[in-house]
Amino acid sequence: MNQLDALRQWTTVVADTGDFRQLAQFKPRDATTNPSLILKAVQKPEYRPLLDEAVNKHNGQPIDEVIDRLLVRFGTEILSIIPGRVSTEVDARLSFDTQATIARAERIVALYRAEGVDVGKRLLIKIASTWEGIEAARQLEKMGIHCNLTLLFSFAQAVACGAAGVQLISPFVGRIYDWYKKSAGSNWNEADNAGANDPGVKSVRQIFDYYKKHGIATEVMGASFRNVGQIAALAGCDLLTISPELLGELAASDAPLSHALDAEAAQRLDIPKLTLDEPTFRFALNEDAMATEKLAEGIRAFAADAVKLEKLMEAT
Repeated sequence: MNQLDALRQWTTVVADTGDFRQLAQFKPRDATTNPSLILKAVQKPEYRPLLDEAVNKHNGQPIDEVIDRLLVRFGTEILSIIPGRVSTEVDARLSFDTQATIARAERIVALYRAEGVDVGKRLLIKIASTWEGIEAARQLEKMGIHCNLTLLFSFAQAVACGAAGVQLISPFVGRIYDWYKKSAGSNWNEADNAGANDPGVKSVRQIFDYYKKHGIATEVMGASFRNVGQIAALAGCDLLTISPELLGELAASDAPLSHALDAEAAQRLDIPKLTLDEPTFRFALNEDAMATEKLAEGIRAFAADAVKLEKLMEAT
């Protein structure tokens, strides 16, 4: 049994890509996208016609609406290949505007519905894990629109998402690892910070254990992996979203892979339940330098790629 098949015994495998032609070979249940992945995809010759089609078919409409139509076009193609859900992201420039996030999410949902998609079962709206984004997700979930809270780096973000009743969170393992490695500089010891000791892995384990201890239904989906060791150390997590390159490495390896996270064991742990209002959330996030920096950096990067996508469309 290869490592990918072994992982599937305990964890739902999700593909992290906009390149839907790569999906079938790995047979993921779900798939996630983001503006950066879509931007990367439409610069390939085989995907450029999708961008041209969106621009030509909806010429004269506001550029943000044309972008949403492109995202939905990719999403529907992905849904024709996978059996599960696709995550489609709200513009990162709306990360600090609850009502604008809700409005954009409703428009994306309407576009999917127009394509015949059962949005309650097959769509997750991806939103940055700011306080405003989490509040938007709280309201959207009450409307039956399920959400994937992304750019999640801190325990405080995870606690707030669980309390808001969001469907799923995406803690970013690799970006947490990147921050600690960069911060340590020449003092970084790779061997001492690998596997279960990886700072990104430890963050996801803390969240997973907290949710399982307190019966929080929000799904935990580890994301943003740098190597297969991080993935192996999180076998047993609810879901893991993995790039095609790392999916290929897992499929090519027959090395042993064991069950690392255990929901039943977590229920026996002594973990206090936390309650965060807006001031305590903001202070807790502020106290976490890594999470503060990576959240801001992630929003800037996604926003920049959204602008690049707009310019690419305007030049078409």
